Amino acid sequence: MIIEYTNDGGEPQRFDAGRLRASEIQVIERTADGRWNDIKALLPDGDINAMRTVAWVIKKRLEPTLRFADFDPFEDELRVLLDAEEVRGYAEGIVAKYGANPEELAEAFDELRDVAADREACEQAIADATAPKDPAPTPAPEPQTEPAASPIAG
Repeated sequence: MIIEYTNDGGEPQRFDAGRLRASEIQVIERTADGRWNDIKALLPDGDINAMRTVAWVIKKRLEPTLRFADFDPFEDELRVLLDAEEVRGYAEGIVAKYGANPEELAEAFDELRDVAADREACEQAIADATAPKDPAPTPAPEPQTEPAASPIAG
């Protein structure tokens, strides 16, 4: 999960919420007043408190003196993007759900592209998910053995 912060049309900053230190998670839990798993589950829904808190904690890595009160972005300056692994999972799910309907499939893939942090990884995930699947390999025939010669010659 990636949180993207774009301040007043500036360059976007991206914060990877997929790799946090235990101490950072503890700060997030205290600040957001919840358990990490619950807070993390709110991120895909665009929960402003979850996004702000996680982005602030990660931003503090480069700005250790940044206070929570001083990181007060507008709601439209934060958004959640999917990392490459998440995109791959969603692409496979989209094919499973909409594979029989090309119009819905294309629409779902367009939505996925809009929330992917890495456009190239998204395109590769879509290509992989839609590639023809190899049928199960047929087992090799078992070798035929010659019948053993009879000890009684006739």
